[in-house]
Amino acid sequence: MKIVVLGASGHGQVVADILFQMWTKGREMELVGFLDDDPALAGTRILGLPVLGTLADLSSVPHDCVALGIGDNAARARVYAELAKARKHFVTAIHPSAILAPDVIVGEGAVLAAGAIANPGARIGENAVLNTGASIDHHCVLGPHAHVAPGAHLAGGVHVGEGALVGIGACAVQGVAIGAWSTVGAGAAVTQDVPERACVGGVPARPL
Repeated sequence: MKIVVLGASGHGQVVADILFQMWTKGREMELVGFLDDDPALAGTRILGLPVLGTLADLSSVPHDCVALGIGDNAARARVYAELAKARKHFVTAIHPSAILAPDVIVGEGAVLAAGAIANPGARIGENAVLNTGASIDHHCVLGPHAHVAPGAHLAGGVHVGEGALVGIGACAVQGVAIGAWSTVGAGAAVTQDVPERACVGGVPARPL
C-alpha cells in the first residue's frame, strides 16, 4: 500500500512518524513522500522522505491512499472533502502506543497520536485528530475534522462538534458539548456548553 502524506510541516511529520511506527509493527505500507503547498519545501527531504511537489501534483504521484497531515481544521476539512469527492482512499493513522477500548469507532482518515486514549463507547469522526497524550473518556464523541490537542482530557460523554479545536492541556467536565468550529484555548477548563464558532479560555472557560 503506497501512501502519500499531504502536508509536510509539523503535524504532517507527526502523521508520517505514526505511519512509520505502524509499519515497524507489521503493517504493510510504503511511505512514498510528502506533498506540500510551500514552494520552499519542493525537492527537500523530511524524515528521510522526499517532498514531491504540491497538493495539486497528487494525480502524478503513484499512490494507493493518502494521509492528511494538515494541522488547520478548516483546511484539512476542505482537502478531505475535495479528495472524498474524487473517491480517494484515506489512511487511518493510529500510533501503536495509543490505547483504544474494543468498541471504539474510528472514522476514515482520523489520526490518533502517541499515547492517545479512547475509552469504551467513544466515537472519533472522520478526519479527526486525537493528538499526543490526549484522552477522551467513555462515550465521548469527536465530530468530523475535530482536533483534541496534545495533553487535553475530556471526561465522559463530552461531545466535540465538527471542526472544533480543544487546545493543548485543556479539559472538559463530563457531559458538556463543545460546538462545531469552536475553539477551546490552551489550558482551559470547560464546565458548561460552548456555542458553535465560539472561542473560550480560562478556568473556568469563558468567552474570549
